[in-house]
Amino acid sequence: MTAQHTPVPRLRRYQGPAVLSYGFRPFFLLGAAYAGLAVLAWLPVFLGELTLTTAFAPRDWHVHEMLYGYLPAVITGFLFTAIPNWTGRLPIQGMPLLALVVVWIFGRLAVTCSAEIGWLAAMLIDISFLTLITAATGREILAGRNWRNLKVVALVGLLLVGNIAFHLEAHFTGAADYGIRAGIAVVVLLIALIGGRIIPSFTRNWLVRENPGRLPAPFAKFDVAIVILSAAALLVWVVRQDGWFIGILLALIGVLHVIRLGRWAGDRTSGERLVLILHVGYAFIPAGFLLAAASALNVVPASAGIHAWMAGAAGVMTLAVMTRASLGHTGQQLIASLSTQGIYAAVVIAALARICAVIVPAWSSPLLHLAAFAWAAAFLGFAVCFGPALMSEKRH
Repeated sequence: MTAQHTPVPRLRRYQGPAVLSYGFRPFFLLGAAYAGLAVLAWLPVFLGELTLTTAFAPRDWHVHEMLYGYLPAVITGFLFTAIPNWTGRLPIQGMPLLALVVVWIFGRLAVTCSAEIGWLAAMLIDISFLTLITAATGREILAGRNWRNLKVVALVGLLLVGNIAFHLEAHFTGAADYGIRAGIAVVVLLIALIGGRIIPSFTRNWLVRENPGRLPAPFAKFDVAIVILSAAALLVWVVRQDGWFIGILLALIGVLHVIRLGRWAGDRTSGERLVLILHVGYAFIPAGFLLAAASALNVVPASAGIHAWMAGAAGVMTLAVMTRASLGHTGQQLIASLSTQGIYAAVVIAALARICAVIVPAWSSPLLHLAAFAWAAAFLGFAVCFGPALMSEKRH
């Protein structure tokens, strides 16, 4: 399960707009732009300076649009580009791809205006995107007989279930706590599964070429066991977040992820930022487990671990994958320019500031502002720096 930058099959000539030629182009661009703009809007909402016409509580709107808004767009961009390489089938492009983009945009508008159109209409419009993505990816995987990657489709399907639960819970109880934790659990597992494939692979390729010596351990039974144990621990965490049992369980899983990360020779990749950032992003996975364990033992607030997973692991990993894939699939050299390194620095600063804002309440306000502006700089920076290439005629 690797995002190789080899050409996908071209059995028919595509003559439409370049931005609709492959899934990563519109979804990386729009997902990044939305991630930055949504957080810039969230800050005045959080401070009580702006009111949205959403039926969600302000916190739930913010969480939903990060968890079920921007992330599904980036996941779709990755999958629609990777699946043709996994299966040998043609990519989804042109009008079908445009239709999916429009559905995603309508979902964002529906959620934000749900107080006007009604919660049920907003839910049906919003969940239609992940419904279509689950169906499309499932069809391609099955048609290509690529059975080993069905687990990825299953996780996308679980993300859809989490989104439905989010809407229902928010409407009937006023807060979507279970829907939030379920979605976060799926995202953590996606990163653990896909990251466990691409990080050692990309690291090995670079080390063999540029820095011979100790190589990363390939994906093996040890990794399978960690993913399964993580799934079990996260399932418990979705239901119960405090107590000695869940605290110890989460801490043990966190330590296992530290060991897993240490097996990938990330300490030898400082010479290539495109590879190093993958290791940095994955490091927020064990950090999230350890902080969630500390929260279960009443040492830190619960949102510390949540932001380690979301702002840290999800934020850093999505930008790491988007920058690398955008370079590779638009015919550019796989080199992290100064602007790309600036994007990486900004998102790491955003994640650390957001976590510290939870742990150090006295500094909460300045740290929240730093986190929001650094996050926006990272994602809007990606849109500005990579947008021209994503919309150009450069070949895949």
